[in-house]
Amino acid sequence: MPRPTGHQATRPVYLRLRDEIAAAIIAGRYKEGALLPSVRAYSAEQGANPLTVAKAYQQFQDDGLLEVRRGIGIAVVEGARSRLLASERDQFLTEEWPTIAERIRLLGLDMDELMARAD
Repeated sequence: MPRPTGHQATRPVYLRLRDEIAAAIIAGRYKEGALLPSVRAYSAEQGANPLTVAKAYQQFQDDGLLEVRRGIGIAVVEGARSRLLASERDQFLTEEWPTIAERIRLLGLDMDELMARAD
């Protein structure tokens, strides 16, 4: 697993894994109805402790975004992508954007220039 930097380095591993899984669901790498890798497979892929992966998966289950299908695996529920997208947007706007916007103002950056560089 790549070594996290900045804000991510201070977050617990299960939350970093949660962020990666959420991003994969939003991006469509894990589609609604699709099975996620097993806890063991995902922990090996990420170089993480299986208990840590299980904790990240459990948080999604508690939030109603994943469901255990006995004998089959853990699947992304219908509507998970749109719910995650709304939640992540809200979190960005309330927790991250104010700091970013202040930094933009402090540096005197132009939004049009920033958007042109984003492409």
